[in-house]
Amino acid sequence: MEKLGNYIGPRLRRLRKDMGITQAQMANDLQISPSYIALIERNQRPVTAEVLLRLVKAYKIDLASALEDHGGELTERLRVAMRDPIFAESDVSPLEVADVLSSFPGFTEAMLRLYTAYKEAQFVLADQRQVAADQGIEMGADPVAAVRGFLTARRNCFPLLDTAAEKLANAVQQAGGFSAYFKQKHALTVRRLPVEVMTGSLRRLDWHRREVLLDDSLDTASQNFQLAQQLAYIEFGEEILKTVDEGNLKSESAARLAHRAVAAYCAGAIIMPYTAFVRMVDTRKYDVEAIARHFGTSFEQTAHRLTTLQKPGQERVPFFFIRVDAAGNVSKRLDSANFPFARHGGGCPLWSLHQAFAKPRTVLTQLLELPDGQRFVSIARTVSSGGGGFGLPTVTRAVALVCEASFADRLVYFNQQAATTTPTPIGITCRLCQRTDCRSRSEPPIGRQILPDNYRRTDTPYGFSD
Repeated sequence: MEKLGNYIGPRLRRLRKDMGITQAQMANDLQISPSYIALIERNQRPVTAEVLLRLVKAYKIDLASALEDHGGELTERLRVAMRDPIFAESDVSPLEVADVLSSFPGFTEAMLRLYTAYKEAQFVLADQRQVAADQGIEMGADPVAAVRGFLTARRNCFPLLDTAAEKLANAVQQAGGFSAYFKQKHALTVRRLPVEVMTGSLRRLDWHRREVLLDDSLDTASQNFQLAQQLAYIEFGEEILKTVDEGNLKSESAARLAHRAVAAYCAGAIIMPYTAFVRMVDTRKYDVEAIARHFGTSFEQTAHRLTTLQKPGQERVPFFFIRVDAAGNVSKRLDSANFPFARHGGGCPLWSLHQAFAKPRTVLTQLLELPDGQRFVSIARTVSSGGGGFGLPTVTRAVALVCEASFADRLVYFNQQAATTTPTPIGITCRLCQRTDCRSRSEPPIGRQILPDNYRRTDTPYGFSD
């Protein structure tokens, strides 16, 4: 009897768990012994062609999907986890990592789940909201902060969703675009309607009339994004729910925000497929505007996608992303670069992010230096949403991408420039910045004694002890 070269133990176990059946029940369905199922799941026996065909017939699964191998991805994820400083004293070789995955797939999944939970717990502890200044009580749970922790723990990267989105992007392209694909695959017609008809909705799915409705004031990039997100809800519904459930979010609001964030992630991955996107990133050296033109996306959509390129084995420059309004309110931030503003806010006025409003749609570059000597490079630019017709309101915000200065030579904006540029000294926030010579300071730092100015007034807003 022919045997397949690949061992599919982890995939078989995951399939069985997803269906909620026991090894005995699966063995009965496949007409083999429960012990043989157990050996296959532990990768101690290969699956025969006959058993595989029974599997496909019994559970109506796709053969290509059953044979798809995620072992390399799991191996790389486990290797990344083992490089964490917490395992610094553990001498685990790459060969041992591969052996664990091959011989103990269940343990590998449990280990990765535990490691993700550990990373989430770290960020939760770091992001605990501060005690209310006057009342001395802890503030309530923040669903936005919870979702930021959920995304940050995963470095805003979901490799399995990227893989699925890439396949869907190919199908959409072969169909002739989103409208054609909706019609062919789901018997849904895409219609664009005036603002007054949409009554406050950018997108609406009408199952009764078999229509996907779009606000016709949206530009092309926004329309494509809305169609991609709707497609993600329809085709990746179970995968999105499973991803969100892994976060163990404590409130319904946080779970719903996470659900929307993951669906938006899928939309970006459909419009900008991982493989094609990283190829263009390498070719254009992270030129956001050039990449955006290639994919027909907006500056913000493209910048957002750049924060997601941490797929194991295909990593690119890790970025921190932030979006603020003219008043400095943060409406979005994503971190895969360990930039301190991810946890303490983006309030330093010396950062060019806050100067971008004075030069609309101009890319501002800057070399930043934190009080502890860490250096980062930043690109910032304004982006706009809304409008699309006379009298329709437009919202202008500023976005920034930040990465460690060691990556500067990979960015078209800097190349060798960062090595010779004088850095701008910035702080995390005024309350946490101990610089004594900052004329832009808005409040004194924690733990410093304010000096009297009876006889001497310093040229900075606050004089405090050295």
